[in-house]
Amino acid sequence: MAIHFRGRVQSSKEAVEFKEGKRERITNAAIRVFAEKGFYQAKISEIARHASVADGTIYLYFGNKDELLFHVFEVTLETFLQRARSAVEQSGDPSEQLELFINEHLKMVETLPDHAAVMTVELRQSPKFMREYQAAGFGAYLKLLAEIIESGQAKGLFRRDLVPWLTARALFGMLDEMALMWVLGRNFDLKETGRVVHDVFLNGTLQKKE
Repeated sequence: MAIHFRGRVQSSKEAVEFKEGKRERITNAAIRVFAEKGFYQAKISEIARHASVADGTIYLYFGNKDELLFHVFEVTLETFLQRARSAVEQSGDPSEQLELFINEHLKMVETLPDHAAVMTVELRQSPKFMREYQAAGFGAYLKLLAEIIESGQAKGLFRRDLVPWLTARALFGMLDEMALMWVLGRNFDLKETGRVVHDVFLNGTLQKKE
């Protein structure tokens, strides 16, 4: 199948690539504008300008600003998960896998600060997101963590009374709070933070009795 485009015949593949190219530009522009202006202050017209598209074009892809925010969150998680899976596959030790996961999360915060700002600050500005978000990205994040925890339980490294999905969510809470602090201040060492989070998560804070 082919379609006519600007005076020439365009293949279906070209049409899809052109469409996805616009979607990607809009997504990247939204990340930038949300991070700089904040979710409430961000305007669709400004996002469109940064993406080099007409205002109305954004509504061909996203119904409203909240829907665009949801999409940005999913794209950010997908980017992270690709990196995290690659890092985790480097080790067969669940404890080390957790450390690699933690470090990858914090590395993303440092290397992709606009993405981090949207994830940790701007998402909290959307009541609709906080009430209604049910997309797959966060579930995949928790699933990868839960699988590491289950693997550690099976090998006798982690306590068997822990609920994997709940434990995974608790670790996300720790990382999310560290990311939020860094985005708001950026005055501490994320590598050292990763070491502390890993140690506290695995060993707790109680002094072991001799």
